[in-house]
Amino acid sequence: MADSNTTQFTNPSTFILQGIPGLEWAHVWISIPFCTMYVITILGNVTILFIVKTEPSLHEPMYYFLCMLAITDLVLSNATLPTILSNLWFNLREISFSACLTQLYFVHSIAVIESGILVAMGLDRYVAICHPLRHSTILNNPLVAKTGLAMVLRGAIFILPYPLLARQWPYCRTNVIPYTHCEHMDVVNLACADIRVSRHYGLFVLFCVLGLDVSFLALSYTLILRAIFKLPTKDARLKTFGTCTSHLCVILAFYTPNLFGSLTTRFGLNIPQHVYVLIYNIYLLVPPMINPIIYGVRTKQIRARLLQLLTRKLP
Repeated sequence: MADSNTTQFTNPSTFILQGIPGLEWAHVWISIPFCTMYVITILGNVTILFIVKTEPSLHEPMYYFLCMLAITDLVLSNATLPTILSNLWFNLREISFSACLTQLYFVHSIAVIESGILVAMGLDRYVAICHPLRHSTILNNPLVAKTGLAMVLRGAIFILPYPLLARQWPYCRTNVIPYTHCEHMDVVNLACADIRVSRHYGLFVLFCVLGLDVSFLALSYTLILRAIFKLPTKDARLKTFGTCTSHLCVILAFYTPNLFGSLTTRFGLNIPQHVYVLIYNIYLLVPPMINPIIYGVRTKQIRARLLQLLTRKLP
């Protein structure tokens, strides 16, 4: 009897990624915009990294944080999009158990790292607007490097229990994941065990890590807006606020689908599965694609450098 129970509760060797349930007939068509966004993401973020590296005038804290954001976007895209496109294009749905846990670890750790980078960028905007004369002394290069390292370690450590807990659960139900790639709750929901530890820890990360980041951002922009409203002229207020618009757009693009996807997974809101999957894929695809576009269009120095590079290549 003991042997029977032991063999019944085992980890699956592979999971089957169903893709977008209910829209299997449209997988090839959906993959076309997905692939286009993937290419734009790679080109855009690599361009940002190249411009900042080769332009000495951009060697400032804001642009260093922007490079960190570009690197995290590249890691997130390359950790998920090849699996998604293989599923949609070639119907390659199998993924090994270890690869699945590795993928979900990267997806969620990068989300925490990127959230931390957005907070650091908010701090940069706060110091630049509220304490402009002390900006270079407060946010020096060593502090920027330490901040980036702290954000990476925070994401790596806080998300490590996700795959460790998921590995220990017994899986005796289906091994089919109704999704395009491996997500934490979609995997552990397949376990035939009490997964409250995984659920509660996931909520802890959501509210105490990402929620704390949102609170810090809200506080920083409250102080920024208070400082802006104290400026003497309307033009000065608009010009100063204009330096924050890129960051605000990136914040909205990152947190809105992220929080929506996390809450709907845990609380089972009555949303069609294909709608949920598409929205979460938008979170994976759109922010990494539009981040370099937003900063490329809105940041004068990057825009000027990019135009200079393009005109040099023209005959």
